[in-house]
Amino acid sequence: MKRPSLRSCRDISALVLAREDRALDWYERVAIRVHFLICQACPRFQRQVRTLHEGLALWRSYRDDGEDGGS
Repeated sequence: MKRPSLRSCRDISALVLAREDRALDWYERVAIRVHFLICQACPRFQRQVRTLHEGLALWRSYRDDGEDGGS
């Protein structure tokens, strides 16, 4: 069993992105939370990823009035 340890910003950003595709293990979630306690940039990155995710969801659901999507 892996134990949570302090990880680099690069590792945490990879986990934040991986969370979009899969459920993280408990130790990965704990590693993110611990890292967020000492880092200001990574929580900001997570908010940016969530904003992009929400924006893409809106974009996908957007439909032009009466057009079939063709150019």
